[in-house]
Amino acid sequence: MLEAFVFATILCGFFGIILKKNLVMKIVSMDVMSTGVIAYYVLIASLKGLYTPIMGEVKSKAYADPVPQGIILTAIVIGFSIQALMLVGVMKLARDNPTLETNEIEKNNTP
Repeated sequence: MLEAFVFATILCGFFGIILKKNLVMKIVSMDVMSTGVIAYYVLIASLKGLYTPIMGEVKSKAYADPVPQGIILTAIVIGFSIQALMLVGVMKLARDNPTLETNEIEKNNTP
């Protein structure tokens, strides 16, 4: 059931990127899709265990793998920096164009 919700989040972000015409909404949709992908990765990585592997008395518990956790933290930071870079690009476009609709920007910039 949880996988279905995560997959629905990914699809909402994907269709938002395709169907929305406003550039800011496209960026938000990309962020929603990225969040869904990260949530799916965490969901799959946590199926084997939920306990943190800490040194100490070791019992037979199902431990979570720390490598995917590090990869996910890196993906979150990279996603945030890409989102910030895209928003700066939209700010630069907003200086030259009165609107952020893709159709109007294409009309204004075609020869």
